[in-house]
Amino acid sequence: MSRFDADGPTERRKLFADAIAAHRERASAFLTLEADHDADVDGEDSPAPWVQFAESTFNLDVDDAELERLNDLVDDFPEFRVEQLESPEEAEGTNVRITARSDANRLAAFADRVFQDVYDRSEDYRAWVTAI
Repeated sequence: MSRFDADGPTERRKLFADAIAAHRERASAFLTLEADHDADVDGEDSPAPWVQFAESTFNLDVDDAELERLNDLVDDFPEFRVEQLESPEEAEGTNVRITARSDANRLAAFADRVFQDVYDRSEDYRAWVTAI
């Protein structure tokens, strides 16, 4: 892989699919995708959302509203399944693990939709591959 960021829907999905293929070829421990930071209404930066992928599992952190949107999104991908939810008392959200056995393009489409549908990023958000 020679590029690590993209900001258009087609370019992002291609980037994500290439990163997933590289992750599989290298047999790396995990792959991390990250989206733009987003300023909230008060002008404060909220943390950049991230999605990790390892073998056949997506891992991400969500708040309650995002979890609801994530469950709706998973319904659109019948081959994917929420496997584990963890909500430690000291955390403000839920860690979700989703089993996703599919080809790189379908996995990339899901990851892109997570950023848009779950984390509420615009269609032209910028994403990076931060670890492979």
